[in-house]
Amino acid sequence: MIPALLFVAFLGLMFVGVPIGAALGLAGATAIALANADSQWFGLLAVPQNFYAGLGKYPLLAIPMFVLVGSIFDRSGVALRLVNFAISIVGRGPGMLPLVAICVAMFLGGISGSGPATAAAVGGVMILAMSRAGYPAAFSASVVAGAAATDILIPPSIAFIVYSVLVPGASVPALFAAGMIPGVLAGVALIIPTVWLARRHKMGALELSMPRPPFWKSLREASWGLAAPVLILGGMRAGLFTPTEAAVVAVFYGLFVGMVIHRTIKVRDLFDILRESGELSAVILIVVSLAGIFAFSLSTLGVIDPITRAIVASGLGEYGVLTLLIVLLLILGMFLDGISIFLIFVPLLMPIIQHFQWDVVWFGVVLTMTVAIGQFTPPMAVNLMVSSRIANVRMEETTRWVVWLVAAMCVAMMLVVAFPQLALWLPTRLGY
Repeated sequence: MIPALLFVAFLGLMFVGVPIGAALGLAGATAIALANADSQWFGLLAVPQNFYAGLGKYPLLAIPMFVLVGSIFDRSGVALRLVNFAISIVGRGPGMLPLVAICVAMFLGGISGSGPATAAAVGGVMILAMSRAGYPAAFSASVVAGAAATDILIPPSIAFIVYSVLVPGASVPALFAAGMIPGVLAGVALIIPTVWLARRHKMGALELSMPRPPFWKSLREASWGLAAPVLILGGMRAGLFTPTEAAVVAVFYGLFVGMVIHRTIKVRDLFDILRESGELSAVILIVVSLAGIFAFSLSTLGVIDPITRAIVASGLGEYGVLTLLIVLLLILGMFLDGISIFLIFVPLLMPIIQHFQWDVVWFGVVLTMTVAIGQFTPPMAVNLMVSSRIANVRMEETTRWVVWLVAAMCVAMMLVVAFPQLALWLPTRLGY
């Protein structure tokens, strides 16, 4: 009875508009309180204890730092310089600006690891440029949103940090390495339909008439931005600092580039940067901490074992169960944000992962790819919300273009499912 009430309370609170973090915490606390009346093993002290336990994990320190990095690089002018450098390489022509948008978003993923932050940084530059070249605003918003979704796959990734906290045996360096090839694969998968759609519908008619930036000048201007992922990922690989320390290094590097090199960030801008990154970090970490109460209720009330037994005994087999889980997570990704999906469902999925002996690093990449797809799949598409707002279009207008990008990303995910070495080769090679 109480386990059923746990989910009823959670869904009911979500239905009436309670924020997901509060719904998780209230549902978990209610279940603990009711169970306390029947058993001496439960006590309301479990609520604050698990609130703190959900938050008091060292890897989570990297989250506010990488959020701050995204905000700093958004204002530093790095995105514009990277765009000019990319255009100087690929040139002008139908479909080239969307291709540049995807490549720059993937590169910025190696700096911030936040999809919405990259959607804002790239969208602020590319949507206006694509509009001037004759691309429809809805198409531009779709491309930027899809491109920014690759950021949670390409290290450093906030999603991988959260997953590593929830799953024993999945280290942050291993997950970062595992996400590299699937992240690039996802980017390539997005480029193919994007360029094809642009040429088929004769978009960007004015692009050929726009000037091509000089290569050496644009390389010189973009060099500080190009060095950022080398500093962050190279420093971690060389053992100079941990992923959490790398986030702090990236913050100071971004401030140096923005305030000293490009001089696009003034001292008066620091308060706004710290405020917006603090607000976003607080939202993420409060959801993480409140989900700790919900996860404690799931495990202690004995909810997980019956669900696991039912799925395992369904007769679907290993690949049938995996397909069912992926489809379920894709559907959930249309309505829930990625962090919430991790926090709610990873505790439920762990016994299934252990039963079928799936590699936890590989499964983390597959799970993150489904979350990435959800970031630009309406109606709960955080990246698409950001890019649509910048492009000044309704999200409904992007559907005809987004569906192609979602299908392409799904194909990339199926390749990673069918060939696990796409995710596992690099961490094995690096010794993680």
